[in-house]
Amino acid sequence: MHARNALYLSAAVAAAVAFAGPASAQTKLKFGHVYEINEPYHTEMLWAAQEIAKRTNNKYTMDVFPASQLGNEPAINQALPLGTIDIIYTGTTFVGNNYKPIAISNAPYMFRDFAHWEAYAKSDLFKELAAGYDKVTNNKIVALTYYGARHTTANKAINKPDDMKGMKLRIPQAPLYQMYARAVGANATPIAFAEVYLALQNKTVDGQENPLPTIQAKKFYEVQTHINLTEHMLDNLVTVIGGPLWNKLNAQERTTFTAIFQEAAGRATAEIRKSEQGLADWFRAQGKQVVVPDKAAFIAAAKPLHNDAAAGAGWTKEQYDRMQALGAAKGS
Repeated sequence: MHARNALYLSAAVAAAVAFAGPASAQTKLKFGHVYEINEPYHTEMLWAAQEIAKRTNNKYTMDVFPASQLGNEPAINQALPLGTIDIIYTGTTFVGNNYKPIAISNAPYMFRDFAHWEAYAKSDLFKELAAGYDKVTNNKIVALTYYGARHTTANKAINKPDDMKGMKLRIPQAPLYQMYARAVGANATPIAFAEVYLALQNKTVDGQENPLPTIQAKKFYEVQTHINLTEHMLDNLVTVIGGPLWNKLNAQERTTFTAIFQEAAGRATAEIRKSEQGLADWFRAQGKQVVVPDKAAFIAAAKPLHNDAAAGAGWTKEQYDRMQALGAAKGS
């Protein structure tokens, strides 16, 4: 009997191991970001999650956690090397906290227009800056997404930089955003993204700055009367795979993940670019005052800070000159 029981036990253990095999081979990934579920960043990442499962034969599946569910931007960046979050979207200025030169794209009026931004997105300069971040952090930037042209909302019209002097301006929790506030004489007030609506409603701050699609999605227009089209920054998000996951992926998986995230970035970029074109009229239809300020005056105020280390510039003059030269041959 003992021998028979032992045989049954061995068979049961073998069956349990066989049953557990496929389950343990599947890895569930966490993707974290701070944006709303109706924004293209989220919807395209849901598409990416489906593609990852499909193209890896379900070896990898990915859950997407929107709207700061896994923490604010500093928190999700800090989680990457720990492996508690596997992949994130984050603003370029936040990765700039670890590698300052990559934040060059977030200096106010760094880009002439969207064509200039596109030239940067495809440039060797961006690849070099991303590689610099990768080397310092052991994480991996795999895609760049257009976040939109940032504009300034307030409860008053802003026509020139002087109109912002002394204004309490909410900025994201990354140092380079202070450059815009400094250029116009505003008081920079860093506040987490999820808390901005309440800060505006309670008048903890006088205004904030974000792209039109974000102002719509986060409903900031409900607690601000004026949409001032300062267009002071063409902002970006990077998709970053944490070092613990990237180091585990084989060469084919790295290629697959990169291709999927780059395709998702292209899709989201196209959606954001399309949506921001008509939103000024949408805000007017909501009864908001849409103001077209003296953009030349804002550019004149910001440009002197572009290479000022005290104002947050962390790049070389050579990198700056290369950035400014991008797309210039095409007159963009």
